[in-house]
Amino acid sequence: MLPMKPTAFHELNLAPQLMKAIAELGFTHLTPVQQIALPEALAGKDIAGQGRTGTGKTATFLITIIQRLLAHAPKPGRKLHHPRALIIAPTRELVVQIHEDAKKLARHTELRLHAVYGGIDYEKQQRQFDKGVDILIGTPGRLIDFLKKRCYSLRLAEMLVIDEADRMFDLGFIRDLRFLLRRMPKYHERQSLLFSATLSHRVLELAYEHMNNPLLLRAESGDITASGVSECLFHTAMEEKLPLLVHLLQQEDVKRGMIFVNEKRTGEAVAMALARYGFLVGILSGDVRQKKRMRILKDFSEGRLHLLVATDVASRGLHIDDVTHVYNYDLPEEAENYVHRIGRTARAGATGKAISFSCERYCFGLPDIEAYIGHSIPVRSIEDHMLNIGEPTHPEAIPEGMRKPDRCDRPRVGKPRRRSRSPRRKHLPQG
Repeated sequence: MLPMKPTAFHELNLAPQLMKAIAELGFTHLTPVQQIALPEALAGKDIAGQGRTGTGKTATFLITIIQRLLAHAPKPGRKLHHPRALIIAPTRELVVQIHEDAKKLARHTELRLHAVYGGIDYEKQQRQFDKGVDILIGTPGRLIDFLKKRCYSLRLAEMLVIDEADRMFDLGFIRDLRFLLRRMPKYHERQSLLFSATLSHRVLELAYEHMNNPLLLRAESGDITASGVSECLFHTAMEEKLPLLVHLLQQEDVKRGMIFVNEKRTGEAVAMALARYGFLVGILSGDVRQKKRMRILKDFSEGRLHLLVATDVASRGLHIDDVTHVYNYDLPEEAENYVHRIGRTARAGATGKAISFSCERYCFGLPDIEAYIGHSIPVRSIEDHMLNIGEPTHPEAIPEGMRKPDRCDRPRVGKPRRRSRSPRRKHLPQG
């Protein structure tokens, strides 16, 4: 007879410091992913897990790490610059999010956490290693930079976590990832956890090469989108998308919504228009500086901004509570990104809405999206009144993340000014 799956955290026999933090965060019941993965991970097994976003994967590996480090003594000879656990994530936003979650779960322990990623003070991150680190979290490039400077050593690491493994391949980080793995103890001398939205052939190859007989866990079957997401689709012309979006936002009274676009310039135009219609909106793209990006995310998560316009840089790895609406202003060009985008809502059992616009430019990706998610997206019709939104109410407003155009940035109007020329001298006859 198979053992019963645990359904609550108190059934896992965790350390008191960890249980106290879990209780303070309001966590009581395990998600389906956690019911399957946590008992195996806490038993010390290597795991390659697949699950859609928002199912509790981050908490799964953080709880496993903290419990192991509290329950076991460090390896003999370990010094301050030897991290006991390494977490590798593909993006800065994901590293920051993991670090914030780790601080909450480890608040009652003496474990030292350190996050390294690009875009902020390099020297400050480097000095942090002098204080010692138990759990090191970072992007591959910045981790390699500090490793080559001998700021830390992976020789005595006890645990490895690779998060969003499929994204590592997409962003071209796989060589950097292998570089780090070769600097760690052999696969049978550490515990390794790998999580990915899809366990593709290349991800499984990575798992079998660098893990100790990993247990493959696929937590979900059937639909890969969250059960709490209500999806719908509008077939629109390009010029109808903006007024339709404004109408829907006004009708729904959205408190916290994310709007995804495929290109930076589209995002800037959408964010500017929404700001001028009175919405509290920020924009997030790859060109926004890291400090400003973090400030915008904080303002959005704390409710000072109600809307966030983003390219796919923000569609992976962010956990922002109470996102009620996701708008695909542009259908994504890759089917997987549809799942990652709408996974920003309906997280951890909540409900949310995902509204997509299918225009003449991006409609060709719709069949692949519906094939990937395993169902058709319900279609809603557009009525004439939805496109009549009137004039902007705040014509001078600027969204967070964009600067007000300077005079020199404005296009010139009128006829170009003729350049003055010196009169040609006539050649006078000699003598």
